[in-house]
Amino acid sequence: MRAWTIFTLLLAVAGLFMLVTSGFAKDEMMTDEMKQIKVYSVEKGDYVMTDRVAKSEEEWKQQLAQPEYEPMAYKILRKQGTEPAFSGRYAKHKEHGVYRCAACGQDLYHSDHKYESGSGWPSYYQPVAPENVATRTDRSFFMVRNELICSRCESHLGHVFDDGPPPTGQRHCINSASLIFHPLKKK
Repeated sequence: MRAWTIFTLLLAVAGLFMLVTSGFAKDEMMTDEMKQIKVYSVEKGDYVMTDRVAKSEEEWKQQLAQPEYEPMAYKILRKQGTEPAFSGRYAKHKEHGVYRCAACGQDLYHSDHKYESGSGWPSYYQPVAPENVATRTDRSFFMVRNELICSRCESHLGHVFDDGPPPTGQRHCINSASLIFHPLKKK
């Protein structure tokens, strides 16, 4: 019986060690196919292959502390924070163009898909392409919501709700600090 207990304990310690260290070797274990993703480029009007962006939290903190970023950019993009309603620079923005991820520059939302939801945050009924954003379950604040993240750098954008307009019925509720606007000429 004692040998069985020791064996079980060793197995548990080995499993715990593998679990703890698996994140450290993540980049080394990724194949070239896993490091690249297919996303839609608005300017090219087609899908392109691009590298995923993986940085340490210290690298993100340094980058997002630069003057060109919103003061809350790090807290929102990397720590899943949110800006106060009606405070973001893009909440009432009407210019024609594309909204890109503030952290990595990936195209996320087109101004043609933006609408006034009354929520106080920029709202879109769809991204430029499904591949450009991803979702994950957010269980914060005693709720279950679908968090929207950039598919390239996994930065927090906001949340998606099923109370939007046609044709999708979705409301992508996005923090302005998660976005950088790039104007486009109307065709």
